[in-house]
Amino acid sequence: MLDKRLEKIAGLVSGRGIAVDVGTDHAYLAAELVTSGRCSRVIASDIKEGPLESAARTVEKYGVTDKVQLILSDGLAEVPMDGVTDVAIAGMGGETIADIIRGLSYDRYEPENVRWILQPMTKPEYLRKALYELDLQIIGEYAVEEGGKLYVIMVAEYNPEFRRLTEFEALYGFFADDDEMGRKYREHESERLAKIAENLSSAGKDNEAIHYSALSEKMKNGVDIYPVNEIYSFLDSVFPFERQEKWDNSGLLVNSGTDCSKVLMTLDIDKRAVDEAELKAADMVVSHHPVIFSPLKRISSEMPVYRLVKNDISAVCMHTNVDISPLGTNGFILRELRKNYELECEPEHINFEECGYICTLKETVPAAEFAETLKKIFGCEYIRASADTGMVKKVAFCSGSGGSFLADVAANGCDTYVTGDVKHDVWMDAQSVGVKVFDCGHFHTENPVIWEFRRILEQRFPRLDVEIAESSVDPCIYF
Repeated sequence: MLDKRLEKIAGLVSGRGIAVDVGTDHAYLAAELVTSGRCSRVIASDIKEGPLESAARTVEKYGVTDKVQLILSDGLAEVPMDGVTDVAIAGMGGETIADIIRGLSYDRYEPENVRWILQPMTKPEYLRKALYELDLQIIGEYAVEEGGKLYVIMVAEYNPEFRRLTEFEALYGFFADDDEMGRKYREHESERLAKIAENLSSAGKDNEAIHYSALSEKMKNGVDIYPVNEIYSFLDSVFPFERQEKWDNSGLLVNSGTDCSKVLMTLDIDKRAVDEAELKAADMVVSHHPVIFSPLKRISSEMPVYRLVKNDISAVCMHTNVDISPLGTNGFILRELRKNYELECEPEHINFEECGYICTLKETVPAAEFAETLKKIFGCEYIRASADTGMVKKVAFCSGSGGSFLADVAANGCDTYVTGDVKHDVWMDAQSVGVKVFDCGHFHTENPVIWEFRRILEQRFPRLDVEIAESSVDPCIYF
């Protein structure tokens, strides 16, 4: 009665109570569960009348009409959950399956008593990640080949104490080491990711290409483990820590003494970043802003530093040594401006501190048009700009909070200055010296460097699981 895919799903049903077959179509699975003796009762649901009519013919054919209840339902919306111990959802997209589970509130059932058997037709990585966000742990995963196509089947159960998945883990899945079909699935995914990397490289998107190439390598060979000091030494070779400003505190600020297979990248190591590092079982956090800046006179259990030490998570912070690097924050802005505008001459540093650049555009640009380019570069919705509009020609920029460099900007004859965290007195001074200021925010002018950190690490350590923190977002909202 069943193909290999449905046969595998049937074998994963616990049979402890009532099973639900969501999107039943012809009710073959429901009929098999009853006729095989695995379940004494099954609820078969579908969103459309047509499939339910086919299902009615199937259950009648196999003589199980009294044991299979057919229900017209959008997902589980109309399905009674009393006594349900297994829910099978097969043949739908991963996003649809996740939405069906999200739509079932805890007051309708006992989550700890339900096993989920799920077979997504698309985006299995999305479903895996969503399951863990819904406090469901994948306890088994299998691949079945049918008609030259590989199908993934997941078994998940409630576990509110479990962690969250990184992008790579969501792609890799949870197949047993000796599962030949699982190995074949990963090889196929590795080839798919490598092809994406190749296409991205051809399109000139090198950062993304390196990322997908690293994902392909890990999909094929798994993650590797590296000493923390080896990762730190490599970062030091790219962004020498000895070049940081005297007032700065960049470096290996928390050394857990353990090896590392998973790194979380973030602009700031705050409570949200540490929460995510704990949930994703990261061994190291790499940030731009130092987690320890001023001397600590006391430590409490809520402080990020305390929690990093307690959970054996190392922290490498790269601040002003990155700001002055061609690969760092200001280097990123320079590269993006060059993508959008032709320069009249080679850029120069604003001053001896090398924390920003001066560029002269070959053609003048209206201030409003220039602002739209900045919004695209930094991914920000809003920009504060000088009320005195005009044309943009000679541009200075410094990531982060660069208001103190305004005098240098004016002395170099610049008509425009791009930075963040501009204070009221700087706006007034800029108006006096005839410099247009664009405040794109501290976060937005610096956060893009996190992608550069990932590129550099993945190029050197392709089997290191490098994750950009989902919590590394603008701390402000705008009304």
